[in-house]
Formats: sequence, structure tokens, C-alpha cells
Amino acid sequence: MNRHPFSAACRCLALALLGALFVPATQAARVKDLANVQGVRHNQLVGYGLVVGLDGTGDQTTQTPFTTQSLMSMLSNLGINVPPGTRLQLKNVAAVMVTTMLPPFSQPGQQVDVTVSSMGNAKSLRGGTLLLTPLKGLDGQVYAMAQGSVSVGGAGASAAGSRAQINHLSAGRIPAGATVERDVPTPFSDDGALRLELTTADFSTARSMVETINRRIGPGTATALDGRVIELRAPSSPDARVAFMAQIEDLEVAGSRAPARVVINARTGSVVMNQSVRLAPVAVAHGNLSVTVSTAPVISQPAPFSGGQTVVAERADIEIKQSGGAIVHLDGGAQLAEVVKALNLLGATPQDLISILQALKTAGALTAELEII
Repeated sequence: MNRHPFSAACRCLALALLGALFVPATQAARVKDLANVQGVRHNQLVGYGLVVGLDGTGDQTTQTPFTTQSLMSMLSNLGINVPPGTRLQLKNVAAVMVTTMLPPFSQPGQQVDVTVSSMGNAKSLRGGTLLLTPLKGLDGQVYAMAQGSVSVGGAGASAAGSRAQINHLSAGRIPAGATVERDVPTPFSDDGALRLELTTADFSTARSMVETINRRIGPGTATALDGRVIELRAPSSPDARVAFMAQIEDLEVAGSRAPARVVINARTGSVVMNQSVRLAPVAVAHGNLSVTVSTAPVISQPAPFSGGQTVVAERADIEIKQSGGAIVHLDGGAQLAEVVKALNLLGATPQDLISILQALKTAGALTAELEII
């Protein structure tokens, strides 16, 4: 059989997918990689603050009046009264949003990293200092206080209308910039049953996890409530519960084969499929239609002393090309290698492959779920 040419991108995709065939279909994974303890999670915190000390790269206060209002309110709290009607022309202050993730079991006094993002028209936060900012949760309570020097992983310069910039300058981080002021209660310390939540709902994985826990820890320790939640009969004392969960998390569970899925990124042309994808016997005709429109200027000059004017016009040439689209028979594939080999026979580019996969799914020849991102 003659080898059909296909793009380098398709060739790289085929090699990457063929390499995945040497991975066993069902791999053992730890419980901690497959599930989380219900109620033990991160909590998002957000706050509004001011960054000062910028080198003339702050907000333009005429366009962002909230920056001036925030600064005047802060000065008022510090005992400094600005005369009414004063128009502050500031260049070294920027209004920012401060966000962070409060880890589970966080205690007062613990420090966490925060992200500082400009919400006005500041050119850069480099070299700035975040003033004391309260960070609140969804319940409106303050759980942490943030302050410190903003670290921006970029640089920029501008002069005479030209500007050069490396990385992003309107957002930065403050390592250990927030101090936890209040803890978040978790159900882990309650005297009751613990529940595990699978990161991906799957009945086979839930059954396998229950069987593994009951076999290694003891009968009746785990009970599956549905395809995602598993209830554990845990000890009552906190120390024993910690030891119990440490033993549970290190257990290895035989995973099940993932559902057949093809992920398509329409913006970049990337196509990724897992090893569960199947292809039924099908015939595909693929061809390309290209339309080329070219224009060339045509100058019309009048005869000497005729009193006419020179006219510039355009002449358009339109060419339509359609490459041959012979019908190719694709044999059914029971393995990913056969599916990739069959698709490569079409000699299609990644963008064309997206259309072909969608057509195969519509025709019922592709046993997989198409997900476009």
C-alpha cells in the first residue's frame, strides 16, 4: 500500500498516541489521587486594596475615580482630612484586587501567598507595596490580612512613543503575604462517618475502591453511596482518624478504563484521544477546495492633449482549485494504534482532522465522545 503524505503535526500526534499504548489499560492509583475527603477543601478569599510606591506607573485618577476615593477614605481613617473638592493627581497609587486560597486546616497565624491584580489602568505594579488589606470569604467574614511588597516577574520600558515589555506587569504575587486570622471549621474532627468524593464520578472505580478498603482495613469499613461518594466508618478520636485516613490514602486501587473521548481544541487545531476510542469500518472521501483571489493595479492614461485624467483601476483574477478526494476505506480499529493508522491514511492536517472526526461521529463510525474546547 502506498504511503500517503501527512503533516508533521499529525505525525507527532501519532507518535505520541502510539507511545501511550505501552501504558497498561488499567493502572493502579492511590486513593488520595482518586478522591478527596468531603468538606476538606480550599476556600477562596478576596479583598480590595491599594498598592503604593509605584514609579509613575499607577492609575490615572481622572479615569479611575475609585482609586482617589479609596485613598481619601484610607487617609481619613489615619486621621488625615483632605479638603473637600481637592482633585488629587496621583501617579504612584493603583487600586488592586487581592486573591488567595485558604488551605484546609489553616490556623490563625499561618501565612499564605496572595495574588495582586490591577483593576484600573496602571501600567505596572513593579516595585509597589500593598497596604493592609482584609481578605473576606463568601460569608463576608475576614479570614486573613494581606500586606507586603509585590513581586512582578516582568520588566518594561517606554520612551518617545515606543514601548518594550517582558511578561505581564499588571499582576504580581506576595509570597507569605497574608496572615490567617480565623480558621474554617471542617467536618473531619466531628464524631461521625467520613466521606470520600471521587474527583471523577465512576461506578467501576467506586466499587473497586470499596472492595480494596474493605479487604485491607476490614469488612464494612467502606460503603458506596453512589458513583462518587463513599462513606467510611472512621474512629472517633482525632488522632485515630488521622492515622486511619493516612492508611486509607496510601491504598492502591485498580483503575477502570476511561470513557472513550476525543478532545478537540478548535483554536489551535489540537486533537487528543484516549485509548478507549474505537473506529467502525467506514469509507471517507476527503478533498480540499481553495479559492484564490488576486488583484493587480491597472493604470489608464489619456491621449496627449486630450484633457482626460489618469485613472487607476484594479483587475481581479479568481482561481478555484479542488484537489482530488478519493474514497479511502478505513478498517475498524479495536486499538488506538489502529485508529491512528487509519486516520493518517487520509493525509489530513489537524484542522481537517477535526472535521473528519465530527463527520465520523455523526455517521456513527466513531465510538467516542467529542469534546470541543
